[in-house]
Amino acid sequence: MPRPTARVLTLLELLQSGGTRTVAELADRLGVEGRTVRRYVDQLIDLDVPVESVRGRYGGYRLAPGYRLPPLMLSDDEALAVLLGLVAGRRAGLTTTEHTASETASVKIRRVLPEHIARRLDTLLEALAFTDQPGEFDTPDAEVLLTIADAVRHRRPVAIRYTDRDGRRSERTLHAYGIVAHSGRWYVTGKDARIGEDRTFRLDRIADARALPGSFEAPVGPDPAQRVLSAFATAEYRHEVTLRIHGTVGQIRARLPASVASLEEYAPVAGEDRATERWLRVELRVERLDWLPPVLASLDRPFVIERPDELRRLVIALAQRLASHARQA
Repeated sequence: MPRPTARVLTLLELLQSGGTRTVAELADRLGVEGRTVRRYVDQLIDLDVPVESVRGRYGGYRLAPGYRLPPLMLSDDEALAVLLGLVAGRRAGLTTTEHTASETASVKIRRVLPEHIARRLDTLLEALAFTDQPGEFDTPDAEVLLTIADAVRHRRPVAIRYTDRDGRRSERTLHAYGIVAHSGRWYVTGKDARIGEDRTFRLDRIADARALPGSFEAPVGPDPAQRVLSAFATAEYRHEVTLRIHGTVGQIRARLPASVASLEEYAPVAGEDRATERWLRVELRVERLDWLPPVLASLDRPFVIERPDELRRLVIALAQRLASHARQA
């Protein structure tokens, strides 16, 4: 049976949700009689919480508008959402000077969390990486997210039930290297134990995750974020494109980021750095080609199309249209 203090806090949470709550409604939610509700309200008032009494047929209790309540009760999912939002805010540059508001808020929330929840959230934050500025994210299952984060930290295999983009369902055993937030989605990257190859999975497509006994060794090489970007750049698509572009790495990456294209950087000669213009090989795998000619034009750098011929025709057609428009002007 809940203690009276727990019921008082529950009453406070009910009133925080807004509106007027009748005595009968509050008594039913708390599992007590009406006079006990009134006693709990008196305790809140003694704590300087401004609970107002509303008279009339639909009367009851409500909180004074605009009051900022110090007590806060969060479920596991709510705490996870708040802390991830604060982390994303810091990554997006929503900070003040020296000590950010998001940092102090994170500390306050972390301090009052039950220890078992705090440990799981800390584990998730340690396993999390961002590839770019975060925006609106999809909503993976919180338990899946926390289970996989724990598997990442302790290098334990995890069994997942996954649905791919074509709707095919499968069960897999994953050696998870890390969790990555990229372009509004959450991903986990790791080795699919069944096929012995690295794979990247969308977290919102994982229906269930279950830790398995055993352990695995973390691989050397790129970090999880780079692995996810490489996976996108080398994924199976309709067209394989190979280009040679004369320019700097920065110029090319400004239009063709690592999540879109792989870039073969030749070893610079003595005294040469990444800012030096030179011919670089660029490879892409894409479903459609029609967006590439404007991107190549915007680079304003010499380039050679090695394949496919269809892209070469599209570039020539774009050049002819631009030339025609210029003559008409």
